[in-house]
Formats: sequence, structure tokens, C-alpha cells
Amino acid sequence: MGRGAHVNIFTLFPESVPSEATVTLTWHRSIDWDVADWRTHAACRDTDPDLFFPIGTTGVALEQIDSAKAVCRMCEAQPQCLEFALATNQESGVWGGTSEEERRKLRKAWLARQRTTRATA
Repeated sequence: MGRGAHVNIFTLFPESVPSEATVTLTWHRSIDWDVADWRTHAACRDTDPDLFFPIGTTGVALEQIDSAKAVCRMCEAQPQCLEFALATNQESGVWGGTSEEERRKLRKAWLARQRTTRATA
């Protein structure tokens, strides 16, 4: 599924750009999140969102992270949630049963797989 847009080039000196100059921007989503939206089935849907966004990574925050991950472990949408977090680079909070640091590591591997998939397609 692709979406595209034509955008006029912006410059500080518009007289130097030919009037027909345009740039085509195309955005392709790897997941169609709008179809059978996983968020409607997420276990966290009726949970206080603050649980998933602890402040800090020590002490009480670690307990909060563990509690958030416990909700994720019971969730049927956990794989889709994690995929969404990796694809949209969610840097804060607990997503798909992973902490911020865990996602940073996973994202590197996920990006490498995405590049490989695009290269072979």
C-alpha cells in the first residue's frame, strides 16, 4: 500500500528554481495498521497509560516496567504492538512487552531485516 504526494521545492531564492521543479515524496507502510486494528484487542486498552511510561529505570520504575510487561504477556496483540513500536521508533515506554533499552537493541536487528527484505523484493 503506498501513499504519495507532490511537494513544491522550497528555497530561499525561489527565482532560481524552475517553475516545473517538484519532488515526489512517497511513503510506504510495512504494516496496514488500519485493517483489523490490533489496538482494539490490546490488553492495555483499559489500563492506565501511565503504567507503560515509567519515569526512570531504577527503583520503583523497574517495578512499574515489570507490571507493564505482565500486562503485555497476557495480550493477544503483543506481536503487532512490538512491530508497531519498532516501525514507528517508539523511544519511550513499554511497547509489545519490551523496555526502551530492549527495543533499541531489537530495532537495530529489525531495521537490518527490513533492508534485506526490500533488497530482495
